[in-house]
Amino acid sequence: MKIILLKDVKGLGKAGDLVNAKDGYARNYLFPKNLAIEATPNNLKKWEERKKIEAEEQRKEREKALKLKEKIESLTVELKGKSGEGGKLFGSITSKDIAEALKKQHKIEIDRKKIELKDNIKSIGETSVEIRVYPEITASLKVKVIEG
Repeated sequence: MKIILLKDVKGLGKAGDLVNAKDGYARNYLFPKNLAIEATPNNLKKWEERKKIEAEEQRKEREKALKLKEKIESLTVELKGKSGEGGKLFGSITSKDIAEALKKQHKIEIDRKKIELKDNIKSIGETSVEIRVYPEITASLKVKVIEG
């Protein structure tokens, strides 16, 4: 029996998927628990319309992410740090520091978890940092650490 999942079901699929399920499983478990609905012509029509709307929203988000990527790649963030001999910093620059500086200097709010910093920055100079703006889109931000 073809069904449309309303919620994620382990071993069957994610919410919004059109899948095949055994009749008994669908009637006795999925339907009573409001995990799925039967794929009738009317329900299929609504499902297809919802999929089109979701696809359009994803396209718009992707375009927005590409614009944000271009903007981020044209920027440089400056951070100040105290350093000792050889340009080594006392302490380090973290992704949180970079996110705060980006917000203060350029009014772009990025979650610090989206900043992919392999190791904290521990020396003075210019570094390139990857920022994940969309699942498969990353932007490269220039971070300049100066003596402060």
